[in-house]
This record gives sequence, structure tokens and C-alpha cells, in this order.
Amino acid sequence: MEEHYRAIIEAIGEDVTREGLAKTPHRAAKAMAFLTQGYGQNLETIINGAIFPSDNSEMVIVKDIELYSLCEHHLLPFFGRAHVAYIPDGRVIGLSKIPRIVDMYARRLQIQENLTQQIGHCVQSTIGAKGVAVVIEARHMCAMMRGVEKQNSSLTTSYMFGAFRDDPRTRQEFLTLVKN
Repeated sequence: MEEHYRAIIEAIGEDVTREGLAKTPHRAAKAMAFLTQGYGQNLETIINGAIFPSDNSEMVIVKDIELYSLCEHHLLPFFGRAHVAYIPDGRVIGLSKIPRIVDMYARRLQIQENLTQQIGHCVQSTIGAKGVAVVIEARHMCAMMRGVEKQNSSLTTSYMFGAFRDDPRTRQEFLTLVKN
């Protein structure tokens, strides 16, 4: 990957040997490996057995989960917050596992629409909840730095499954709690 970054730097007309750029191909390759580490992660390791029996049948929400990803169309960052909720059906998942699931999928080349669905499907398939809801609010550098150049725009996507899709009151409760 380092050699590819070296070629990119040279292709834009820079001298890759100058002091400020001499180590940039190495640093850029390390950064890209970190930003895409989700490809090397697997769900079983992330969950690490942290699924527990529970009689709780009320909504569980983890909100304001920071996320950072790379747009698969331009390789530019998008960043924001995810809000994830589920209604247990006999099992709950460890609190730290939902942010880890968000990170696993966010640390891949993505579009926000797919990221939202991937997180929802993952939570649902992992614990078999009665319902799962995910809302992501993010700002995209591809829309802010280039293209339409709209610095104050953001994108909101949602995924609703089970009780969140079927019961408007459950959906509304989730959306109200996320806003507060």
C-alpha cells in the first residue's frame, strides 16, 4: 500500500522525497489500514459471549455512538452518531458490544445507507430481538469539501425492524428518546 501512496503523491506533482512527505506513504498506509480495520474483524470475537438471559421486554437504547467511516465512492470521511435500540426477546447483549458492532461496520468502505442496515441486521441476527431500530446522522466530507460543497448538510438514515416497523407507538417512543 505504501508504494501506491507514493505513486499517488508523485502523480499529483509532489516530490515524495521532500522532508514533509518522506514518511507520508508509510503513515498513509498505516492510517488506511486503521480506518478499514473492520474487514479484519469478526462478530464472534467482538461479541465474545456477552449475550445474557433477561426478562426485560422494554426498549434498550444505546445512543450517540460516535462513528467514523470512509465513503466508498470518494474515499473521503463521513462521521456522525448512531443510535441503536432493540426490544429483547429473552436475551440482551453487553453494553459495549453495540458500539463495537457500529465500529466494525463503519471501519469499512461504506455508504451510510448500507451501514445503517448492516448494523440493524447484525443486532437482530445476534440476539433475535423483537425489534431493532438504528438511526445514523452523519456529515460527509465528499459533500462538504467537493461536489456540492455544502458545509452544513447532513444525512440521516434509519432502519426499523419488527416492533419498530410494525408499531407506530414503539417507533415514536424510540425517535422521541433519541431526540432528547
